[in-house]
Amino acid sequence: MTFATDAARSHVITPYRWSLERYHRAVDAGIFEGQSVELLNGELIEMSPEGVPHAGLSSDGADYLRERLGSRAKVREAKPITLPDASEPEPDIAIVKPLGDLYKTERHPIASDVFWVVEYANTSLEKDLQLKDKIYAQANIPEYWVVNLRSRELIVFREPNDGQYKSRTVINSGIIYPQSFPDIQIDMSKMVQ
Repeated sequence: MTFATDAARSHVITPYRWSLERYHRAVDAGIFEGQSVELLNGELIEMSPEGVPHAGLSSDGADYLRERLGSRAKVREAKPITLPDASEPEPDIAIVKPLGDLYKTERHPIASDVFWVVEYANTSLEKDLQLKDKIYAQANIPEYWVVNLRSRELIVFREPNDGQYKSRTVINSGIIYPQSFPDIQIDMSKMVQ
């Protein structure tokens, strides 16, 4: 019999990929208690701590969207949305269908429940622009907004197609009309100042 020596073995490191089911069991068991992580493409990703501008602006932005949308949508702050490909991000703001108690008793919003998501980004800007944009596009989230806290501008992604958004627009001021609610005016300054 011949045995391979350690030197002859190929050392390949394979990261462990989490399924949504296993991730939910770990969450229910309290495994991640006190840890800020989210599941993105089957990998646990540490979430950046929120600085004062991030926390204050995202909270005010969510309040403003609630005021503008009324009962037409539910505005959720920093809560999970369950997406395909083993992803369960926790966007700063998710504008979802108002489905009553479903989100309390049965499940988080899924991709088809989501009108659009908003991320406020300073230290997480690269992750939000280079990873989350693809995750949201792959899930066919119709619209994705990133508030760049460094430059105080709004980056709007639309038209998901084959895991990419076909449209990317940077807005510095003015009014924006969400695709899902074209009759609703959103004053950009209320989202970034």
